Amino acid sequence: MVEVLWNQLTAPELNERAAADAIVLLPVASTEQHGPHLATGVDTFLCGEACRRTALLMADKRPVVVAPVVWMGLAEHHVAFGGTFSLSLDTWHALLKELCQSIGRAGFSKIVIVNGHGGNMAALAALTTDLTRETGLQIATTSYWNIPHETGAFAEILDTQTGVQHACEAETSMMMAVRDDCVRRDRLDAAFGPNAPMGAALGGALTLWRSFKDKTPSGVLGDARVASAEKGEKLLDSAAQSLAEELLSGKHWS
Repeated sequence: MVEVLWNQLTAPELNERAAADAIVLLPVASTEQHGPHLATGVDTFLCGEACRRTALLMADKRPVVVAPVVWMGLAEHHVAFGGTFSLSLDTWHALLKELCQSIGRAGFSKIVIVNGHGGNMAALAALTTDLTRETGLQIATTSYWNIPHETGAFAEILDTQTGVQHACEAETSMMMAVRDDCVRRDRLDAAFGPNAPMGAALGGALTLWRSFKDKTPSGVLGDARVASAEKGEKLLDSAAQSLAEELLSGKHWS
């Protein structure tokens, strides 16, 4: 199996990937509350795993590297629950810029920032232009669930929701598949909340900041009680397959 993780490759091996014009996947996530039943590292674990699986599907067709996961993001809306790290937008922007610059200084020119946290989505979309201008690199941004949400692939796997919410059927299933040690099964009975689409807790008809706690006292959006490892494997494979196909199409940097 081809090694795809940046921090498991040597500097000479990374230099070879850079010379071969490898795409670098940069996972960006968060460390925050995920209800009564999931560890705070959910977004970091799942985003990193989605990127790893994506890269493995690509590796025999195109050079690719997965950078270490950025484990903190914009999570102010989760702070009221405790257990949460959150950065300001200025700090997060500066962090992403300097990480991308480091990737560029290592010889790479193409970066795909892959997001795994709902609270990062709006900021990342807005920062794509600035990061490209500031670094001079070819930078694309996405969330690992974007394509499966758009195609309905996730909806076909899930029973109670159509996509990823928060600490929900989807995230709990994926954690059961890859980090079951971080799932508190004895707390699953309390792991449910309103069923709402991704981003619903962050806004509405007007853009008005609200704490997640105002939306869901449990810290959960969706219903984790119906989660399973089987669903989790299917969700992660679907996300990886769709992103790999998109990047291998070559249409973005043709």
